[in-house]
Amino acid sequence: MQQTSLDVLEPLGAGEISMGEIRSMLDGTQMFRDFEWSQIEALSAYIELYRAAPGTVLFREGDQGDFMCVVLQGRLDIRKKDAQHDDKMVATVYAGRSLGEMAMVDSEARSATAVVTEPAVLAVLTQDSFMSITHDKPALAVKLLLKISQLISQRLRHTSGVLVDYLEK
Repeated sequence: MQQTSLDVLEPLGAGEISMGEIRSMLDGTQMFRDFEWSQIEALSAYIELYRAAPGTVLFREGDQGDFMCVVLQGRLDIRKKDAQHDDKMVATVYAGRSLGEMAMVDSEARSATAVVTEPAVLAVLTQDSFMSITHDKPALAVKLLLKISQLISQRLRHTSGVLVDYLEK
C-alpha cells in the first residue's frame, strides 16, 4: 500500500462530471438523502471530487483528521491495529456511504486507516470548507452537523451491539 493524502489524489476535472450528476450522486447517499435539493445544490459548491486507485491509503490511523468524504463510486476498507499492532479489517465502506466524519467534529487523530479497494470517486468536504458553510449558510451547517452526529451515533450503537454479542460468546 502506498501512503497518500488529498494532495496526491487525482482531482476530477470539471468536464468529467456535470454539477447535475454530482448533485444526483450526493442525493442518493446515506449522508444527504434527507437534504432538500436546494441544500444539496448549495453544499455541492463546497465539495471537491477526487478519483482514487486501488491501494491508495486515504488516511492512516493516527493521522490528523481534517476532512470527511462520501464514496460516490468504488469501495474502501477500514482497518485498525489491534493490541499486538496487527492490521485488522473492521469495516467496508461502499458507494453511498461516508467516512471520516469524526474529524469534522473533534479534529482528533484518525481512529483507523482507510484503504481504497476498488477504483473510487470521493466527494470530499474539508474542515475549512465546513467552516465556510458555517459562515455562509449557518442553517445548512447545522443540518450537516446534525446528520454527522446521527451517523456517528448509529455507528456507536451498532458497535455496542457487536461488542455485547462478542462478550456473550
